Amino acid sequence: MKKAVLFLEDGTSFYGTSLNTYGESAGEVVFNTALSGYQEVLTDPSYAGQIVVMTYPLIGNYGVNEEDVESDKIHVKGFVVKEFCRTYSNFRANKSIIEYLDAGKIMGMEGVDTRALTRHLRLSGAMKGLISTEDFDPKSLKAKLAKVPSMDGADWVKEVAPRKAYVWKAAGERKYKVVVMDCGIKRNILREMALLGIESHVVPPSTSSADILSMKPDGIFLSSGPGDPAAVTYVIETVRALIGKLPIFGICLGNQMIGLALGGKTYKLKFGHHGANHPVKDLENNRISITSQNHGFCVDLNSLDQDEVEAIHINLNDRSVEGLRHRKYPLFSVQYHPEASPGPNDAKYLFGKFIEMIEKHRR
Repeated sequence: MKKAVLFLEDGTSFYGTSLNTYGESAGEVVFNTALSGYQEVLTDPSYAGQIVVMTYPLIGNYGVNEEDVESDKIHVKGFVVKEFCRTYSNFRANKSIIEYLDAGKIMGMEGVDTRALTRHLRLSGAMKGLISTEDFDPKSLKAKLAKVPSMDGADWVKEVAPRKAYVWKAAGERKYKVVVMDCGIKRNILREMALLGIESHVVPPSTSSADILSMKPDGIFLSSGPGDPAAVTYVIETVRALIGKLPIFGICLGNQMIGLALGGKTYKLKFGHHGANHPVKDLENNRISITSQNHGFCVDLNSLDQDEVEAIHINLNDRSVEGLRHRKYPLFSVQYHPEASPGPNDAKYLFGKFIEMIEKHRR
């Protein structure tokens, strides 16, 4: 272990120690309030380009395993905690989180006062940061950080999206064929849809609307993903061309893409929503769900034509829009993660709502 510093773009420094990966790594620093699910957080493509701070003080007590991954690799730029657990205990585990981070050459940092760091981010907002085990000079670190691109205007989708199409089979009989635009999808989304009889034909985000329609699907799913949604103009144009043609369901970045395709605007939240305990109200049935969330941008409802589009979900912490529905076309989306992993399963019913929309369109 070596001394390490997390240097923020406002000049604030937080000190601790690194694990076995040394050097420097930079990205947007955000905090996650989940108590567990760290393996899912690490492998969620939506965290590409970000350094994640866990607010829970002890991370790693149940180790990691081969099953709880949400993609094929770790995507975070760095992982900051108060303390890593050296002795893990779980019948499914096959290695420690420290071994897992080391294998992925991800900079892990511990011994940080994560309460103070989280409070600083809440007050000042998410910002760029750099973890270093080599350089502790504020002037030098500030100069390096100035060269790191901001999350605003950044297209991280191209960094995590698949290069080729693939098929995720239904669990049992195939009842529906859905084209999934993969902008950085979590695998549990595909698992949940498979359990409902959906065969997912997963395509890269560069796939054209004509190619998608030529596959003759029953519906279209827009996935979660990282970065600034306004920067992914090629997906927005494709979504705009698909609206009204087939039932569409979007999650997280998919919700933002739909908002932009409908002529709306997105804005950056001060410190984003990252965690597994966010209360959201479903305005259609007056139902409140505790949800899993991971996003830094939000759709501005006032920028949309509300004669055509309505908000159907609201975040009860800050009143931000968490879901949209088109009043005419078979289209709805949510800003959070009904598939959980990690987090509660309160909102899994939304996948059933997608099936209902497909069935209605068929009739």
